Amino acid sequence: MAPTTLTPPPETRPARSLPLRAGRPRRRPRRNWFAYGLIAPAVTFMVLVHLLPTAGGVLLSFKRLNTFTFSRLFDAPWSGLENYRGILFDTANPLHDGFFGAVQNTFVYTFWTVGGTIVGGLAIALLLNRPMRGQRLVRTLMLTPWIVPSFVVAVLWGFMWQSDVGIINKVLVDYTGILNERPIWLLGENTMWAIVIPSIWRGLPFAMIFFLAGLQAMPQELHEAASIDGAGPLRRFRYITLPLLRPLIAVQLLFCVIYASYQFAIPYIMLGSNPGPDADLMMTLIVRQSFSNNLFGFGAAASVLLTLAMCVWVAVWYRAFKRDLEVT
Repeated sequence: MAPTTLTPPPETRPARSLPLRAGRPRRRPRRNWFAYGLIAPAVTFMVLVHLLPTAGGVLLSFKRLNTFTFSRLFDAPWSGLENYRGILFDTANPLHDGFFGAVQNTFVYTFWTVGGTIVGGLAIALLLNRPMRGQRLVRTLMLTPWIVPSFVVAVLWGFMWQSDVGIINKVLVDYTGILNERPIWLLGENTMWAIVIPSIWRGLPFAMIFFLAGLQAMPQELHEAASIDGAGPLRRFRYITLPLLRPLIAVQLLFCVIYASYQFAIPYIMLGSNPGPDADLMMTLIVRQSFSNNLFGFGAAASVLLTLAMCVWVAVWYRAFKRDLEVT
């Protein structure tokens, strides 16, 4: 009698892998063309408004573009790195000293503006986070400088800084007697403070509401536990509030530095196209040399250098706050 072999049912048989034919590509997953169609207008807008002008500016920085060659624009004579060499290394070029003076002024302006905006915004947010009468009204009024356009801010503070009739000198000299003589704010060595203080005043509301949102989202159990353990307000701020606000401080620091470095409206409207050596920023220098002196190649090269400096700043910022952003 021949032995019988049991065959497993079809569902228990091991599946045989079919060999792939050589040269036959695997089937790609189906793409969601509808989603691509939704973001296509935004991508097109970004390319037309940001990438193409940036590429055009970089190209013009290598051209000898001035009053005589401006009509040719992108067909202007090629100068290579001549514009960059004249800005950075040619001490005989009068634009060399002006450029480094503007770099120094921009650094000083950015340092004081960003520091005053972040510290002041955090201090006001801590005050408005406490229960008080008329809290909503005060918060609403604190947003006023942010709502007012930069042009109006510059004109308003320009009148306030007037030496004879300005309210600031009246308060400092006539009403309080803090100063014995009226300083000149819109000319000379005081011009830097004349643009720093309005810039801080303009940026305080955004920083305040940014930090206030973070304080309201902070768990109160941590402060209550620390208070029970005997920690005072300063220790609670240092070891609880400040570490939890580090991601918000990082984001605020990034945007404030970029915004201050590209500031143009307030110094231009208050001090004109040539604010002088004490308050000439990078943007006022670029606009003046490009559109007043018709040195378009110089302006393009200086703009590229400023953009590269901001790229370096973003890289340093990301490396410094990478862990905070990942934890968040």
